[in-house]
Amino acid sequence: MDARSDDEIRADLSYLFDKASQALAARMGTVLGELGMSVRDYCVLAKAGAHELTQGELAELALLDKTTMVVTLDHLEKAGLAQRTPSHADRRVRIVRTTAAGDEAVAKARSVIDDLYAEVLGVLAPEQREALLDALL
Repeated sequence: MDARSDDEIRADLSYLFDKASQALAARMGTVLGELGMSVRDYCVLAKAGAHELTQGELAELALLDKTTMVVTLDHLEKAGLAQRTPSHADRRVRIVRTTAAGDEAVAKARSVIDDLYAEVLGVLAPEQREALLDALL
């Protein structure tokens, strides 16, 4: 437990962002776990489905190192949610695509995440929500 006063905590912006991020990640982990998916799985599938990206580009976009990306994609392929195919432009790289089952999983996950975001942001008045999101953007 933090023994600092509210004023001291307010002055520690890094702490506030870290705690908010940890709390949101934990909640996302819980709601996605109920769908049999991790936050990392969702992140990779959602980004792969929207674009035709190489494995390396997807790793960069998802903020994952290449080793973690390989392990994640191995898992997603085994689950039938994603597939890697050789690039037509460069046979040394693989393009990551979601499968129909992967697209369905992303849609379900997106729905529960949208509900979670609405709940989290629901404590703010609409103008405060817009100001917060604009500032973070």
